[in-house]
Amino acid sequence: MHYKLRSKTAFEEIEKLKAVREVILVEGRYDKGTVLNAVNATIIETSGFGIFSDKEKLALVRKLAEKRGLIILTDSDKAGFFIRGRLRGMLEKHNVKHAYIPDVKGRERRKASDSKEGKLGVEGMTADVIIQALERAGATFDGLEEPTQHGDPEPITTADLYLAGLSGGASSALKRRELLRSLELPERLSASKLLDVLNILYTRDEFLSWRTP
Repeated sequence: MHYKLRSKTAFEEIEKLKAVREVILVEGRYDKGTVLNAVNATIIETSGFGIFSDKEKLALVRKLAEKRGLIILTDSDKAGFFIRGRLRGMLEKHNVKHAYIPDVKGRERRKASDSKEGKLGVEGMTADVIIQALERAGATFDGLEEPTQHGDPEPITTADLYLAGLSGGASSALKRRELLRSLELPERLSASKLLDVLNILYTRDEFLSWRTP
C-alpha cells in the first residue's frame, strides 16, 4: 500500500483540524501530541503496556468504545502490534477500527538512539500521514454529535459541574469520586477530564437529570 504525501495546496485545505467522532487510542503522550496536531479528537493513552494492568482505564476504554467507537493507532513495530492484538481480544470487534502507519525507517528528534526495529512510531508521522491512516480505517470525520430538531446538542459545561458540586468546592473531590464510582469510571479523573468523558457518554439533559444536588 502506498502512502502518498498530499500537495501543499491540498494540505492547506485541512489546516482547520477535522473532528473525528471515534476515540483514538495511542501508546503515549508524544503520539497523542502528534495526532492532535492532525485532528481534533478524544485521545486515550495506553501508557505502553500499562493499560493491561489498569482495570479502571480498560473499563473506561470499553465504555468510550461502546458509546463513540474506538480507533486503535499504535506503532508499526512488534510492541505496537502486541498491544493492538491484546486489545483486539478484550474489546467488542464491532466497536473497534484499526488505523495503521507505514513502516518508515528513522528516529524521532527527541530520541538519542533508534528504536529496536529502527522504525518511526506514530510520534514521527506527519499530519497528512496520520489523516490518511485514519481515513483508511474508516474514521468518521466532522459532525461529532447527531443533529436534533433543536439544533446541535448543548454540551455539559464547567458551570454545570460547579453547580452540581463537582468542582470548585471543599467537598467537590469527594462528590466527584462518588459520581465516578457510581458511573463505573476511574476515580482518578480530574474535573476537566470528567467533563470530557461526560460529554462523550451523556447528553446535558441526562446529566442534569441525575446530577448531585
